[in-house]
Amino acid sequence: MRIIGMDLHRVFAEAAALEDGELKRLGRIGMTRDHLEQFARTLLPTDHVVVEATGNATAVAEILIPHVAKVAVANPLQVHLIAKAKIKTDAIDARVLAKLYAAGFLPEVWIPDAATLARRRQVTRRTQLVRQRVRLKSIVQAILHANLLPRCPHADLFGGKGRAWLQAQHLPEDEQEAVEQHVQEFDRLSAALKGVERDIARAALADPNVTRLMTIPGIDMVVAVGLMAAIGKIKRFDSPDKLVAYIGLNPSVHQSGDGPAYHGRITKRGRSNARFLLVEAAWQTVRSPGPLRAFYERVRSRRGNHIAAVAVARKLAVIIWHLLTKNEDYSWVRPALHAKKIRDLELRAGHPPRRGQKGASYDYNIPQRRHDECNRAQQAESAYRRLTIAWRKTGPRSEPTGATNEERQ
Repeated sequence: MRIIGMDLHRVFAEAAALEDGELKRLGRIGMTRDHLEQFARTLLPTDHVVVEATGNATAVAEILIPHVAKVAVANPLQVHLIAKAKIKTDAIDARVLAKLYAAGFLPEVWIPDAATLARRRQVTRRTQLVRQRVRLKSIVQAILHANLLPRCPHADLFGGKGRAWLQAQHLPEDEQEAVEQHVQEFDRLSAALKGVERDIARAALADPNVTRLMTIPGIDMVVAVGLMAAIGKIKRFDSPDKLVAYIGLNPSVHQSGDGPAYHGRITKRGRSNARFLLVEAAWQTVRSPGPLRAFYERVRSRRGNHIAAVAVARKLAVIIWHLLTKNEDYSWVRPALHAKKIRDLELRAGHPPRRGQKGASYDYNIPQRRHDECNRAQQAESAYRRLTIAWRKTGPRSEPTGATNEERQ
């Protein structure tokens, strides 16, 4: 078996082959589809190719996979920790990748399927559009601040009332033109954002896992789709702890010898966008009655608001693993609220409005129905408090676990 290591760059890739313990430099390959396909035709069906995870690694893997036995994508952070050297060149990096793979010390990265890649690209596009819109709002606010204008009395500066207020303000001519251009750019980005969200919503309606995650209070279409884009196939996680570690919500551990283990801050390794979405969802989840709010308040009383929110985010990751693995909805789902979420998802997908017709989401408009659902969630919250109230009263054991009767006396 021949192992080929490739160090990828923007313009070229350096390749080296390891066969029977001997390394051979294959030279540079241009980072274009034609050059890569030409290089792929020179490979053998039994070859294993190793590349480092970069922005173009997925596209390179798609071209090479039909021509070789396996394409492995290495985790760049862990490879640098293992193979950091004083002398570093592209040829050395390619050889190190091949040697690490041959020795079985190469930490690989999962290569997403085509559907997951498409979903990740859509989520990234939406995130970029949202950030650009926020940036434009900040620029307009900075212009108003520089000209000593008061804060807008309306909630949305770019809404109907906010724009009318903005046009009535006295600004220099050049500043007024700049504000108008930013407003026009904001409208263009809003139209593009609506189109991207329409495509995301259409794909989400066809995915039962997305609608299943939306049964959790605090998780909407944006969070559910973003999490599924990051997770991909749930079968690749054998336990909820592995999913938590993949998102980077597991605490760091420091232990030496027989000493006690010290747990520190979360590692923040893995999918940062999924971690951000879970923390944002946690803040929304604890606003609704249920066991998660009781859990949040229990942790908050000892560690504070922010640590409690991160703890809820970790708890959400564990719940998500069980829901996706067992194909079950959240136990404390609020049916009327979930139906409203699904209806909002259909409207985002471009479904026609049904004015005058009472669909499944109509129950959310009935105060008594919402009150009954909240009461059921509050009963679960009270049950969790009764279960954990003794946990706060009982402190840590002062004696070692393996103490004998004589030692206890």
